[in-house]
Amino acid sequence: MLVENPVSTRPALTARLRTRWPQIAERMLADGLGAPAPAELPAGHFTAEVLPAVYACGRAMLEAIAADREFTQAEVAAFVAPVAERHAEDRLPLPMLVGAIHGSAQSVLAEASALAEPTEMAELIVVGSRLLELLRHVNMTVVEIYTEVEQSIYHAEREARRELCSALVRGLPAEQLAARADTVLADQYTVLAIHLSEPARTGSAANLVTRRRSRVLHRALDDLTGTTTPAIFDGVSGIALLSNSSETDVLDARQFDELAARLAEQFGVPVYLAEFSGVGRDAIPATAKDASELTELARLRGRPGGCYRLDDLLLEYQLTRPGPARERLAQRVIPLLSSPHLIEALEAHLRHGADRKTAARRIHVHPNTFTYRLRRIAALTGLDPADPKDSRMLAAALTVYQLDSAQC
Repeated sequence: MLVENPVSTRPALTARLRTRWPQIAERMLADGLGAPAPAELPAGHFTAEVLPAVYACGRAMLEAIAADREFTQAEVAAFVAPVAERHAEDRLPLPMLVGAIHGSAQSVLAEASALAEPTEMAELIVVGSRLLELLRHVNMTVVEIYTEVEQSIYHAEREARRELCSALVRGLPAEQLAARADTVLADQYTVLAIHLSEPARTGSAANLVTRRRSRVLHRALDDLTGTTTPAIFDGVSGIALLSNSSETDVLDARQFDELAARLAEQFGVPVYLAEFSGVGRDAIPATAKDASELTELARLRGRPGGCYRLDDLLLEYQLTRPGPARERLAQRVIPLLSSPHLIEALEAHLRHGADRKTAARRIHVHPNTFTYRLRRIAALTGLDPADPKDSRMLAAALTVYQLDSAQC
């Protein structure tokens, strides 16, 4: 039973709690997650989505206390339900979440007790009582959301579309899977490869990170296409198939660039996309392989995150194809491998061309020293960087060397 607040104006303790609420919210979230926090999780995995809800919900509760009114179940659900739904979709264990919620509540009560003056015990009791009521509403909302998500047809549909995408990428029969996914197979698709500039995760948190990222990716794709997009994604790389049933289905380059930027912001790491449009169903397996290689190539070449097309990396892509010419090219820079300063000079020369002063300045040497290094490159390789034809050959050879080094 709630204790009535004897003060009709804004309570002093509640006012102080509101003033300090941003700091309290951060501490209560940290206390709720507990120590040790899951070390394998990326920084901000919880705070990015949870902290804004914690801050807004707690502030609304304090305002309700100050106004001496009930903080209703519906109000609590408006703050809690979206966050609980995301956690349920990520399959965050329910006991872990409930434990975190209670740890956070204990933290708030400890903060309020530390702030309360001896003359404010009645008000502290009100705060504690309302906090228990809030805790009851939060728990009820979380359990309801978890139950709904567990039974949701939406997830069955998502899994069906994942299986459909997997079948198309592997070149397997897909008609029955399409019927199960309640979708019509298109004659052509845009094949979109996704690659994050981050090594694959291991450990207990790897599955949680993968599921959260999959959820974020699926929602971003669905927002982009206006439908449920078939996709497979392991948390680091994947393939999405966007239907090209009509001309209006084909998205432009700007939209894919915006998608890459959105995903990079939400994942906190560079995101590389590669897009091939107008791909027939029979060509999906080969195109998916090419698109995946293109994203990896952009990353290995040190390109910024974004969406790439074959024309963006045409030379580099061709140089990755196996064959005797590629092997011969790689051999041309072998004499330079024991001299990193010569590799550095060659890279600077290729980047700045005839502007030797700028090239020398970028690697912090005198122009005369830079010129000497270029002569050493010519003597060791038989290719003169100052000659346009030889310079192109050196550029191709260096690209092959760097790609091979990055893949080792």
